[in-house]
Amino acid sequence: MERSPLILIVDDDTGIRQLLGDYLVRQGFRTRAVGDGAAMWRDLERHAVDLVVLDLMLPGDDGLELCRKLRMRSTLPVIMLTARGDAADRIVGLELGADDYLPKPFEPRELVARIRATLRRARGGPAPALPSTGDRLRFDGWQLDRRARELHDPDGTLVPLSSGEYRLLEVFVEHPNRPLSRERLLDLLQGREAGPFDRSVDVQVSRLRRRLRDDPREARLIKTVRNAGYLFAARVEPGDD
Repeated sequence: MERSPLILIVDDDTGIRQLLGDYLVRQGFRTRAVGDGAAMWRDLERHAVDLVVLDLMLPGDDGLELCRKLRMRSTLPVIMLTARGDAADRIVGLELGADDYLPKPFEPRELVARIRATLRRARGGPAPALPSTGDRLRFDGWQLDRRARELHDPDGTLVPLSSGEYRLLEVFVEHPNRPLSRERLLDLLQGREAGPFDRSVDVQVSRLRRRLRDDPREARLIKTVRNAGYLFAARVEPGDD
């Protein structure tokens, strides 16, 4: 039998840790809960964690710093919990590598939905099949291995991607040379509608551009289309098997 995903909750509020832990267990997850960054690192060394729910406000290193350090070591999925209205913190969190965010206060059912969606993306959940292509796709000299979830640059060097960056690239190669609005991209990525001030897609695009060495001032691969969103301007072909 496949083991249930192990979720590590990092929050200095004992009540929230208990409430979230109990709720996630009832939803079929296994949980660990700690109150600060030092305890988080110890738990990550001792347990095979599948996803981290990381609060922004913590004693010692805050959630942003912990996310930055974690992303330097691992592609482990991270969902950040942030104070309502702190749009700047949410944007910085995504830029540092968080896969998703949820403002407090939140509905526990929404957190569960976000966790399940993030885990599906991290594990390579079902994606639309491209006609006449296999697991490896090539574009502009780059090669994407969808089975291994790996990206190689034109020199053959492995380029590490977070789960969010990988899924965005996968969406783009599945819809090449077609304008995709921010709302459509967010729906394809996370299955939710964009709010009027939701910049998470722009942040993910910016991060992916850096991975692809695509200067936004003279973008060749991910072009900004005025009043339409983004367009992946590359011919996608079967790669080397």
